[in-house]
Amino acid sequence: MPLSLRGRLIRSMLKMTIRDREAGIAELRAGGGLGSMPEKMVLKGARIEEARLDGIPAEWVVPPRRIEGKAILHLHGGGYISGSARSYHALTAALANCASSKVVVPDYRLAPEHPFPAALEDCLKAWRALESLGYKAENLIISGDSAGGGLALATVMALRDAGERLPAAVFCMSPWTDLRLKNPSCVAKAKAEALLRAHRLGEWASHYAGGADLDDPGLSPINGDFHGLPPMLVQVGSEEILLDDAILLAQKASSAGVAVELRVWPGLWHVWQILGDLVPESRATFAEAALFIQSFFGQAK
Repeated sequence: MPLSLRGRLIRSMLKMTIRDREAGIAELRAGGGLGSMPEKMVLKGARIEEARLDGIPAEWVVPPRRIEGKAILHLHGGGYISGSARSYHALTAALANCASSKVVVPDYRLAPEHPFPAALEDCLKAWRALESLGYKAENLIISGDSAGGGLALATVMALRDAGERLPAAVFCMSPWTDLRLKNPSCVAKAKAEALLRAHRLGEWASHYAGGADLDDPGLSPINGDFHGLPPMLVQVGSEEILLDDAILLAQKASSAGVAVELRVWPGLWHVWQILGDLVPESRATFAEAALFIQSFFGQAK
C-alpha cells in the first residue's frame, strides 16, 4: 500500500527540518518534542499522573477505558542522551488508548552524565517497583521505541538471567539493537531515512557506553541470548537505517524459539508512532499493536 499524502508530506518535512540538523545534546533535550503540543491534541482523552518508581520519576498515562490490573512499561527513545516521558505523550497516549491499558514511562537517567548501565539499572528498578505495587508479571508488557526498544530487550534479558518473572510480551518500535551500527541498512537506507544519521547515532552510542564494549548485550541486545524470552511484536519502517536491527532481531528471536511477529511498514520512517494518529498509517499501526496486546490482556468491557 502506498504511503498516504500526509505521510509523504511529513516525511519530506522531517528530512528538511530534522535529519540534517546537527543539534547538540542540550538542544535535543530542550526541544520538548511532541510534549510541547496542546495536551488535548496529544492525549486524546488520556490523563497524566506523575509518579515515582523506587525513586525514579515517571508518568502514568491513563486512558478513559482500561482493563484494571494490567499495565505497559514503556521505555522511551532518544538515543540514550535525550527524551522524557513528557516528550512521548502522543505515542504513549495512543498506546494506552489502543491497548485499553495504563502505560507508565520512567525517566531513566541519560548519558553522558549517566553512562551504561545507569539506564538499564533504572529500567530494572522500575519493573521491580511495579511488581511491588501488586502488578503480576503476567499482567505486564514491556514496550520501547528506538533506544527504548533496545532497553526493553536488555531489561528482559537481565530479568531472565536473574531468574525473575518475565512480562507477558515485549513490543518494540524501530528498536536500536546494535550500537556498533554494523548492519547494511545503515548505509543502504541513509538517503531514504527521514530522521537519523549513522554518525550521530555513533556519537550517542559512545556517550552511552562510556568506555564499555559496544558488543556487550546490555548495550547491543542483538548479541544476547534470546532463549526463554516472551512473545514479541516488532514494528519497523521500510525506509529507516535501523531496518536491519529489527529484521535481525526477529530472526535471532525466532531461531531461539521465541514467538515473534515482524511487521515492516512500507514507506515509513524511524518511530513514526511518535506522531500518534497524526499520520493515517499510525492508526493501522496501533490497531495492529492492539490486537497483539489484547491477546494477552483481553479487551476493556
